[in-house]
Amino acid sequence: MTARIKIDFVSDVSCPWCAVGLGSLESALSRLQGEIEAEIHFQPFELNPDMPPEGQDTVERLSRKYGMTPEQVRHNGELITARGLEVGFTFNMDKRTHTYNTFDAHRLLHWAGFEGHQLALKHALLKAYFTDGENPSAHDVLVRLCGESGLDAGRARAILDSDEFAADVREREHFYAQQGITSVPSIILNDRHLIQGGQTPEVFERALRQVAGALAS
Repeated sequence: MTARIKIDFVSDVSCPWCAVGLGSLESALSRLQGEIEAEIHFQPFELNPDMPPEGQDTVERLSRKYGMTPEQVRHNGELITARGLEVGFTFNMDKRTHTYNTFDAHRLLHWAGFEGHQLALKHALLKAYFTDGENPSAHDVLVRLCGESGLDAGRARAILDSDEFAADVREREHFYAQQGITSVPSIILNDRHLIQGGQTPEVFERALRQVAGALAS
């Protein structure tokens, strides 16, 4: 019997560990194909809600926010790159020169959830930023990625030119903050079981099996 599991994936498109975590989760789900049917919902979290429109130098931002030296930032990037390769994601950290505001990307992801293309857009946004070094706050980039993800580019442009879905995204951000979510990725299985961080596929597989087993008992 196939177990149905709802997965809320709280994350930001500017979070490298979120890309690692998503790759690990998808790897685990591929191993459990036929045993578990997952319903994934991407929920918003802004790592840098105060970021100005022009963005900020990534090394400078990380140094100020986490007290890291440029060498520590570089070394951390190498570790993340290696973890990404393990789950099939390519990081080009030299192209990620700036950190940007991601609120508009979250508005489009919220809309994409209604259209059935949320996962495709999430992948496109992560690749655009971490692999290709593009600006995930630039409207032209966002519209193009929506079109490439199976969404109506004209509708995406209209959303960006308005404040549509802004209140919905703020409500979701507030909800998860009230639930104690202060870091990402935070993955919640069936509204009860929390997994945090860019864990390995084995960790996700074990947790999914445990939840599926509890449903069957």
